[in-house]
Amino acid sequence: MTEHKEDITTVQSRITELKKTIDKHNRLYYEQDAPEIPDTDYDALMRELIALEEAYPQFATDDSPSKRVGGKALDAFVKVRHETQQLSLGNAFSDEELMDFDARVRKTVDNYEYICEYKYDGLTVVLKYEDGILVQGATRGDGVVGEDVTENIRTIRSVPLRLSEAITLTVRGEVYIPKSDFEALNRERQSTGQPLFANPRNAAAGSIRQLDSKLTASRPLDIFVFNLEKAEGKTFRTHSETLDYLKSLGFKTSIYRKAENIENAIGIIHTIESERETLPFEIDGAVIKVNDLAQREALGQTSKNPRWAIAYKFSATEAETTLYDISVQVGRTGVLTPIAELDSVPVAGSVISRATLHNEDNITDKDIRIGDRVIIRKAGDVIPEVVRVVTEKRTGEETVFHMPQICPACGQPVKRVEGEAAIKCVNRYCEAQTLRKLQHFVSRNAMNIDGLGDSLTERLMNAGLIETVSDIYTLGEHKDELLTMENLGEKSVANLLDAIEASKLSDLGNLIFALGIPLVGKTGAKLLAKQYGTMQNLMHATEESLLTIDEVGPKMTKELLDYFASEENIGLVKKLESYGVNMLNHSEEAASNVFEGKTFVLTGTLPHYTREEAGALIEQNGGKVSGSVSKKTDFVLAGEEAGSKLAKAEALGVQIIDEATFRAMLSLD
Repeated sequence: MTEHKEDITTVQSRITELKKTIDKHNRLYYEQDAPEIPDTDYDALMRELIALEEAYPQFATDDSPSKRVGGKALDAFVKVRHETQQLSLGNAFSDEELMDFDARVRKTVDNYEYICEYKYDGLTVVLKYEDGILVQGATRGDGVVGEDVTENIRTIRSVPLRLSEAITLTVRGEVYIPKSDFEALNRERQSTGQPLFANPRNAAAGSIRQLDSKLTASRPLDIFVFNLEKAEGKTFRTHSETLDYLKSLGFKTSIYRKAENIENAIGIIHTIESERETLPFEIDGAVIKVNDLAQREALGQTSKNPRWAIAYKFSATEAETTLYDISVQVGRTGVLTPIAELDSVPVAGSVISRATLHNEDNITDKDIRIGDRVIIRKAGDVIPEVVRVVTEKRTGEETVFHMPQICPACGQPVKRVEGEAAIKCVNRYCEAQTLRKLQHFVSRNAMNIDGLGDSLTERLMNAGLIETVSDIYTLGEHKDELLTMENLGEKSVANLLDAIEASKLSDLGNLIFALGIPLVGKTGAKLLAKQYGTMQNLMHATEESLLTIDEVGPKMTKELLDYFASEENIGLVKKLESYGVNMLNHSEEAASNVFEGKTFVLTGTLPHYTREEAGALIEQNGGKVSGSVSKKTDFVLAGEEAGSKLAKAEALGVQIIDEATFRAMLSLD
């Protein structure tokens, strides 16, 4: 009994130690931008913590950093009534309106100073802590009632789950997605045939309002806390003091600048506006607040807005132009995307001549017609989009657009995907899809074949040298034909063939992504490679096995199962393997620690794996492979026609397993 208690105490101590260590590295990474360990080491600490908490649930707490990975999906959000009304700010659009605001302040208080802050373009949330522990996260809603999104808030790594002080307080903040992360998120969605997010704000709001917190955890969300709503037992003189205090507790707080008067504040606001394009996050304005909290009380509020603060809204980065046509592109998954063809117009530092219209529903909802004058904006200052139609400038000569009934590339029928806005070409041999698949396969994030860009890929396809991705690895047989093509000399052909040869060594994750399986992006491909270790394992993965992987949901699972149920796709993978394309995961990070400290010996012929593939899978899951059986051997994996190693294992009493048992140990069946 004593020994058991000591074991429990050891486990509890280890969990406490892991929580402190992970929290420390979270602060270093998200607050100080000074990480001390690589991501692989951080992930290993998190996996150990999760495993211990699952084994000893009595030690799992709400402030554990394991909550960052998300939990059980909800059926619906519970409504939350805020303790204090969450007011919105009045808006100003000119210096004159700011001066008017200042005049109103001056009528009530004297000797005041202002605080100027960014107006972050995200989703406002209210966070509640009791005794220093996060107990609730809610959306602002209508200012009186919001939605309980606590599980999703916990996944944001810059939100402290435990404060440095055991205090009960409520804060207000803005959840957002950094610009670079938003661009990467949209590139990932584009590569998997998913609709793009219009802007970072919509992406952040949609991510917070996911019923499945694991999906929220996969999104690159961040937060700035900009107001202390209340703090039990604490008194402060100024707003800036509250922000400094919140920062000391572990919050990522709003960036502020002090202004002695309204003229100074207006100067700061125009400086902020000039910084807008270079900031790593989206802002749509700046906020001026009276700093002294007692003066705020004196100024009071209206039914909707505080009288002590105002938001200065920046002009949108928009422009007006003519939409003279709508073309249709066919993607590699067959989805037809309407594209607005525009008279060129400068917007936010770029000259825009085309913009995505996303889908037929978007065109209908906005009533976009060919010939319309339209307002163009770079969504998130990144992706050009049509915001609205200038209907008052219509002449009557505009024409309504209808999506084609046949594919514009191959002339075959198209159909609308049930339950979605997407319209797809049903012809799997469509030339446009074939070209997009080839271009995707050779792209940098896939097989990264340097020198084989979109234009050359199209030329090679039109010349009949490549039809499927496996044909790329036969181009060496067509060297003479390559040399006859325009702009392809001896050196460039040699470099191209070298790049193709080098791509054979690409890691398994790159290959999985390169295959273009719908919904499987770069991140998902890496996860699959780490989990299964070999292409063979992935091809035989079951639905149950796939659904155990974080970020692999029912839709992606169905796409994977459908893809590898196709004899054509299986044949393609086998052909790539016959050309020497790597089918193993060479990532140094283990898929799991299930074989940690275990030594295997392989003997005989296995039904589905070569010895190299089985060995790679063992190593990917923390084990070692030895060439000879000894007393230190933990398992002998034996197939048909096993030889002397099997007999020696039997003599030494070493555990002998077959492939089915091996797969079961890895949860592959």
